[in-house]
Amino acid sequence: MTPNRGLALFRSWFALLGFLAIFFQLTHLLQNVPGASAGNFFSYFTIESNIIAVISLAIAGWYAWKGESPRWLELLRGAATIYMTITGIVYNLLLSNIDVNTPIPWINVVLHYTIPTIMVIDWLVDLPKTRVPVRTSLIWLGFPLLYLVYSLIRGPIVDWYPYPFLDPRVSGYGTVAAMAVAIAAAAFLFTLIAAFSTRLHIAPAPAAVTSGATVRR
Repeated sequence: MTPNRGLALFRSWFALLGFLAIFFQLTHLLQNVPGASAGNFFSYFTIESNIIAVISLAIAGWYAWKGESPRWLELLRGAATIYMTITGIVYNLLLSNIDVNTPIPWINVVLHYTIPTIMVIDWLVDLPKTRVPVRTSLIWLGFPLLYLVYSLIRGPIVDWYPYPFLDPRVSGYGTVAAMAVAIAAAAFLFTLIAAFSTRLHIAPAPAAVTSGATVRR
């Protein structure tokens, strides 16, 4: 595989941008927002998915520089793309008018708009070289499901929930369950789209051979 230095720099730049957004937001919250805690900060799906995206971009940038793309990295990139897609869509549909842990405008843009868009673009311009079977892609759903369980268990313990639609104190567990099912269905759809998109990669046709010799036309 030929090194792609342009793609490597592209990924590295946005990995750095995402890291800085997370770092400055955490610093601002701990220094300026009464009652803010690192535990709550890192319990937002937005933050966790952006951390995964930053790690994915940084590692993928390194491998692009070397001209390599191991299978495990392609699966990590797929996971990060799906999680950031969930982040972007859920934010725009349910949270854009609510002040949810985004006190600084440029950080809000980076975490909820820029990085989600970049992850989708990065996935499409550098699709995995081999197909990702649907059965394999289902592992991408593990993290969102674990996050839901974690949030609902931690919520009553610390008396805090990261998002209104996960807070049963607002409208009960029925609404939480309905929202969880809706988001899970969307995540499943995104997973299918990501898996089937790997079938768009067209490998170069091998040369025709006859009796060990290349057929010339």
